[in-house]
Amino acid sequence: MPDFLNDTLRPHLRIAILKCLARKEVQSYTLNDSILHQLVDGYGLTVTRDQVRTEICWLRDQGMVTVRDLEGFLVAGLTDSGLDIAEGRGSHPAIQRARPKRSVA
Repeated sequence: MPDFLNDTLRPHLRIAILKCLARKEVQSYTLNDSILHQLVDGYGLTVTRDQVRTEICWLRDQGMVTVRDLEGFLVAGLTDSGLDIAEGRGSHPAIQRARPKRSVA
């Protein structure tokens, strides 16, 4: 039987975090875990802040983000590798692949 958290939710949470960091409104490619927690909810992912923090650390270990602790907040910064994944130019077996952008006709 598939493990929902490992097989389904985590890959989607990981790409959602990367996409949030890659949004054009986020000029510095940097957000804290509290803001990311709110933003991933907009992707239909109801998770705890602790789950977001866990995945931020996992993404750091994979070289997709940098992380610094700022007075109890984890501040994640997107790396070039993370941007490639977020924009669909790269892939990772444990991260949901980004969907192609739809062209406007």
